Amino acid sequence: MGNNKLTRRQFVTTTIAAGAGTVLLGNSGIALPVKASKLSGDPFQTVTLGKTGIKTTLLGMGTGFSGYNRSSNITRAGVAESVIRSAYEKGIRFFDCADSYGTHPFAAAALKGIARENYTLSSKIWVGQGGIPEPDRPDANVVIDRFRKELNTDYIDIVQIHCMTDSHWTDSQKKQMDILENLKAKNIIRAHGVSLHSLEALEACAESQWVDVVHVRVNPYGEAMDRKDPAEVIPVIEKLHMAGKGIIGMKLIGNGNFRNDSGKIDASLKYVLGLGTVDMIIVGFEKPEQIDNYIGRVRNVLNPLA
Repeated sequence: MGNNKLTRRQFVTTTIAAGAGTVLLGNSGIALPVKASKLSGDPFQTVTLGKTGIKTTLLGMGTGFSGYNRSSNITRAGVAESVIRSAYEKGIRFFDCADSYGTHPFAAAALKGIARENYTLSSKIWVGQGGIPEPDRPDANVVIDRFRKELNTDYIDIVQIHCMTDSHWTDSQKKQMDILENLKAKNIIRAHGVSLHSLEALEACAESQWVDVVHVRVNPYGEAMDRKDPAEVIPVIEKLHMAGKGIIGMKLIGNGNFRNDSGKIDASLKYVLGLGTVDMIIVGFEKPEQIDNYIGRVRNVLNPLA
């Protein structure tokens, strides 16, 4: 098992970022805010994403681990439909898709026959170079019409602009943002937002009234995050939370880098769930047994908080 302890600098800065009222959980060396006690011990407890009114489960499923060019690990392994269906049967009600993952038709097949209001669908449009096979980048209304057909749904709960890194993305993507706002007014989507891959883009998100829901990369080790020092990221996440944005935590397992380190996995879950600023978390499950494993881990983390 790897070393799951934080450096002294990480511990001190994380404690500062967490605020005055903190407690230490176990021997992980991770400081958590007392306000985390608002959570119950149930991994499937209902949470609300910011001010959107969208309610879903605390634990959700990401479908895009190692996702690119309309494929991901679960599509390449031929298990996407069965794993998504298994996640639903075990209690998960949030499914995070994207055009670049290629998981829309598998999610539709897995959830066929289930009342649409019983689960939450999130997807993302790709506007940059690469990422999807075609060179063309149609406007968001055209893309989302295709998404709805692929997902076999009249509406999509959340649509985000995928993988923004530029601090000026709110200017460069203004046309697509306006289209998404219009689609929300027509109830074709329920909320819009952005998935971010730089601290500069994250900070721009905090200043944008347009953003309803945001994916943030967060864990206590700075692995696959917008900065190696989490203390530079946590205050921005708190600012987003205070502004009423729905916060979805991703990369808790360091983009899979902690997958064989049980101590780091548990420490990361404690850290993120204890922040009090992340509404829900998603994990990229590849096998049904991984879902069971994380249900147990999240429950073990939540019980002391509750």
